[in-house]
Amino acid sequence: MTVTEPTSQPVSHPQEPALREARVPADGMYEGRRVLRRLPDGWQERPYELVDVVPQGRLIGAEIRGADLSKPLTPALREELNRALLEWKVLFFRGADITAEQQRAFALNWGDLETNPLLARGSAEDVVRFDKGGSATPTYENVWHADVTFRERPALGAVLQLREVPPYGGDTMWADMAAAYDNLPDAVKERIEGARAVHDFIPGFARFYGPGQLAPHQDRFPPVTHPVVRTHPETGRKMLFVNTSFTTHIVGMERAESDRLLGFLVRQAHVPEYQVRFHWQAGDVAFWDNRATQHYAVDDYAPQRRVAERVAIAGDRPY
Repeated sequence: MTVTEPTSQPVSHPQEPALREARVPADGMYEGRRVLRRLPDGWQERPYELVDVVPQGRLIGAEIRGADLSKPLTPALREELNRALLEWKVLFFRGADITAEQQRAFALNWGDLETNPLLARGSAEDVVRFDKGGSATPTYENVWHADVTFRERPALGAVLQLREVPPYGGDTMWADMAAAYDNLPDAVKERIEGARAVHDFIPGFARFYGPGQLAPHQDRFPPVTHPVVRTHPETGRKMLFVNTSFTTHIVGMERAESDRLLGFLVRQAHVPEYQVRFHWQAGDVAFWDNRATQHYAVDDYAPQRRVAERVAIAGDRPY
């Protein structure tokens, strides 16, 4: 019996349907899972013994319970609060209801306090008062920024208390700039490695003050340069350190190229996964790490009134 081998026939594959040509604008931000790394690699978490730390999100923001800010901090409590600040970047104390002097005393546990001649003064030279709403001119709100990066040594952090809150609105948001750096495309990370940018107080204040009000401060606050990516001095994390209010351009780049790159970098703070949003009640206090975050005061409460007082802690030179 003769066995005839079957004739091999080519296998046909259906062709992929053709798609029309389409693209989104360059430098877009696209969907997909983001890296949400709250702590530095190798960081050893330890239990808190003196306070309760209640996370307000996966990545950033925690409420602290069990700390009385009206009393002096013991060294052990100061250590726990500093560890919480490094791990959560912004801490919330509900109903603290402290005086301006107690607020100053609390902040002094982290260093000397700054003065800022460009802002309204509160009860002391180093207390800033924000009295907004009603007939007041809207200022210093609805923009992502880090405080006073136009200084050679920008603030380490700030302690803000709401004295009067509107019946709705007036929240504040914070963004984790280490997460913003972690999720940059590798090509962008390579491009900004070692880059420096110029920071100047004039763009952030010229929206509200005229030349006659700003010119007297030019000698005190000349333009400064900082790394585009700074290293946190306590955790070692790399963080984006450019912002809309004060960063004018990247050193050594043509203006158009610098504007385009800065536009992409500052938009990273807008990603919701990197953010926490806090709804204030009168007497609440927030303490944030200005080295690691940007913040945004939501201007959605006019004509209602919102009154806050802030003290800022002097920082170190970014590297």
